[in-house]
Amino acid sequence: MQPTEQPAQTQSQQMASLSFSSQMSREDEEMARSALSAFRAKEDEIEKRKTEVRERVKAQLGRVEEETRRLANIREELETMADPMRKEVSVVRKKIDSVNKELKPLGATVQKKEREYKEALDTFNEKNREKVQLITKLMEMGQLVGESEKLRLKKLEELSKSIETE
Repeated sequence: MQPTEQPAQTQSQQMASLSFSSQMSREDEEMARSALSAFRAKEDEIEKRKTEVRERVKAQLGRVEEETRRLANIREELETMADPMRKEVSVVRKKIDSVNKELKPLGATVQKKEREYKEALDTFNEKNREKVQLITKLMEMGQLVGESEKLRLKKLEELSKSIETE
């Protein structure tokens, strides 16, 4: 080989290698797209199946809940058949409990009002006693004032007589 041919040969090998490489990358891209597409298809299929399973579970739960309600109704009917008065007694007991719950706060209110009434009555009676004492004092003062006026009149008369006699 000649030295000038060597670079030309290397260049042609590089070109061939580049074309092979670009072909490989196109094939790789195509494979990658194909793999990605297959992966997306699998993911979509999985999601579709998940949705179907959820819907079936939801439907099954709905049926179970309905059956539970139906069984509860049947049990209640059986209990009433076993003892017809039992249900009525239960209803009356529930009413009694309800009335008791209403009575508790009312009883507390009554006690509070009674306390307030007693306090107000005590205050009223105290003020009434004070009023009576003040009226009594006023009457006593009225008597004293009356006596004082009599004494003053008497003195005035005496002074008047003493002035006339002089």
